[in-house]
Amino acid sequence: MHILLLGAGGREHAFAWKLTQSKRCTKLFIAPGNSGTAAHGENVALNPLDFEAVGQFVLAHQIGMVVVGPEEPLVRGIWDYFQADAQLRSILLIGPSKAGAVLEGSKAWAKQFMQRHQVPTAAYREFTADQLAEGLAYLAQHPLPVVLKADGLAAGKGVVICQTHAEADAELREMLGGKFGAAGDRVVVEAFLDGIEFSVFALTDGKNYVILPEAKDYKRIFDHDKGPNTGGMGAVSPVAFVDDAMWQKVEQQIIKPTIKGLHKEKIPYTGFVFFGLISVNNEPYVIEYNCRMGDPETEVVLPRLKTDLVMALQNCAQGTLGRVKIRADKRAATTVFLVSGGYPGNYEKGKTITGLDKIKGSLAFHAGMRNAGDAVVTDGGRVLAITSFGKDLAAALKKSNRNARLVQFEGKFFRKDIGKDVQKLADSTKS
Repeated sequence: MHILLLGAGGREHAFAWKLTQSKRCTKLFIAPGNSGTAAHGENVALNPLDFEAVGQFVLAHQIGMVVVGPEEPLVRGIWDYFQADAQLRSILLIGPSKAGAVLEGSKAWAKQFMQRHQVPTAAYREFTADQLAEGLAYLAQHPLPVVLKADGLAAGKGVVICQTHAEADAELREMLGGKFGAAGDRVVVEAFLDGIEFSVFALTDGKNYVILPEAKDYKRIFDHDKGPNTGGMGAVSPVAFVDDAMWQKVEQQIIKPTIKGLHKEKIPYTGFVFFGLISVNNEPYVIEYNCRMGDPETEVVLPRLKTDLVMALQNCAQGTLGRVKIRADKRAATTVFLVSGGYPGNYEKGKTITGLDKIKGSLAFHAGMRNAGDAVVTDGGRVLAITSFGKDLAAALKKSNRNARLVQFEGKFFRKDIGKDVQKLADSTKS
């Protein structure tokens, strides 16, 4: 089968690496891809948001399956575009309909969905610009800290945890005043939940589902979770505190009602559901939904996946996911991201990267990187994800850090403590 993978980040490099391990994948195209995906298939200069061009490419190259990596094509309705075209309708497309992608595309809609289907989440209110006075009055009496979220897609930057009422007041004014453009036309004000976060991933055909290995990512730029939020500085899998009891709660209270809710509301959904969760006193709550796999979580989840991914995706798109059994590597995996100097603020691109050939015993997933003649240079804030296996998280992290030190580019930075908190929890439960 010829497969087209849409996207250009570390997540897509991990997908390309995994998809081509299947004998069912005879040819892989990646649009637009990066310097790493080129090692697993053919990069093509296609904009994933140009649905007409994507459709023409699919027909011209006998593509049997399209795997959508990032959220924006899904939120804009690529699934619906394919369904509306008689020639494209039979192509297996992995990703939800536009109606399903609203789970990520609108935080307010997602909260309403959770309320309708009794999925545990934080209490909230939503406000638009013409409700500014009402929103400010609500914030003035709200317990601190308080969470403000731009309703739409804001490139991972639309969530602010405010520690004072003055900060919350100013933030609401800025958001509704256009700080995040149309994404902030509506703002969700949410109660702060104090706990430990983790990520769970399901693949669903709209009725059946399978659960992939869990993960925990690290958003803050500096060690010990200090500094501003990023797109993710690393991730680990498995997660020690997600034991059998927690899994049972997650599946019964969150995954099942979510999938049943989509089915009940007749929302076509063929693809991944990302559950951003938080454990509060050993009870799981949903912080957010995403309509695709996470990044950098994909870089630890897919390496642990022993099931043939193409086979699973075929069954998903054909509505026969009930036949699929997920098998996972029992070893621990850690991903450490190398980032550009200045990230997540201003940073420079085009820095020459050396030492990639020195990486031993780890996987190197390219993210913000591109080929420049005979050299490979930086092309983004998050540059390279280094994933390692180990008998435990400590051993895996040691390997990732060792290889991270071998790669060099001007301004390189990475966290040294990815997974140490989870490993500490694991060690404490043994003693």
